[in-house]
Amino acid sequence: MATTRLIPMHKIKNQSIAYTVHKRINYAINPAKTLCGELVTTYGCDPATAANEMLLTKRAYADFTGREIPDSDVLLYQIRQSFKPGEVTPEQAHEIGCEFVRRFLAGRYETVIGTHLDKAHPHNHIV
Repeated sequence: MATTRLIPMHKIKNQSIAYTVHKRINYAINPAKTLCGELVTTYGCDPATAANEMLLTKRAYADFTGREIPDSDVLLYQIRQSFKPGEVTPEQAHEIGCEFVRRFLAGRYETVIGTHLDKAHPHNHIV
């Protein structure tokens, strides 16, 4: 059974919001950790432009509400799902992450799912 953790992501100290969003997305879709991108799926955005699309959504929200994003706000949420070594195949772990997104986020948010294989246990980074 997977352990699941919700992690609020704030702006990286002394960096811009754009830098932070790009850094977090690039980490999740890192080709060296995701079988050259084979274990990357997105909803509501494209993997190549996901960070920019999320930033545009944040800008549209700020324009619509008149509320700018303070430095202390949560920029993104990361959901991390970890599996015991040998419990699931990398493909199964990735499908579990995709199913989680389909059921609980239901297309309401731009989402990036990267299944990492750089540790003994497969784990999903869902941003």
